[in-house]
Amino acid sequence: MNAKRRAALQRSKDKRSSIRASIFPDLDQNRVWDIKDTAKTKGYSSIPRTMPIIGAIVDLLAGKGTPVTSTYLELWCRSDEQCFVIANKHSEIAFASGFSGERGVSTWKQRIRKLEALGFISIKSGSAGDIHYVQIWNPYLVIRDHADASTDGFSEKHYHAFLERYHDIGALDLEVPDQAEEEPVV
Repeated sequence: MNAKRRAALQRSKDKRSSIRASIFPDLDQNRVWDIKDTAKTKGYSSIPRTMPIIGAIVDLLAGKGTPVTSTYLELWCRSDEQCFVIANKHSEIAFASGFSGERGVSTWKQRIRKLEALGFISIKSGSAGDIHYVQIWNPYLVIRDHADASTDGFSEKHYHAFLERYHDIGALDLEVPDQAEEEPVV
């Protein structure tokens, strides 16, 4: 991260801290779930700040009557830092995705297959069956690919909202790196 970006992020953090202190002057720090306090806080997963609009786009791409966002979010919450998931507890994952009853697992598997068909994940078989390992791909890149391909169900309005939020948070995933930054200094 370059110095200019670090300075901008620090200014933003300082501004937010100042606003928070003004709005919540009697804040009890013990009631705050601070993800940086790793000694006390457990069970956090990193997700993009754009996840709500990503979910809306994914559901539009999946088509009417087959929402996949709850399945996608459950995968994110089970993933490691490299977005890799060992999905060997199908009924548990299906239930957490919102699918229960006799057809819970089969409905969940349909949604997983839909996410794979849309390019948001890849799946591999293992001892738990045809869906055991899941790799979640960078959703920013997948969404850009759908925009470039004008995929059926793709909403330009949602894409523009996504891009606006993407730029608001300072994401860089879609930026083409400068050749000068990539070349090693000798």
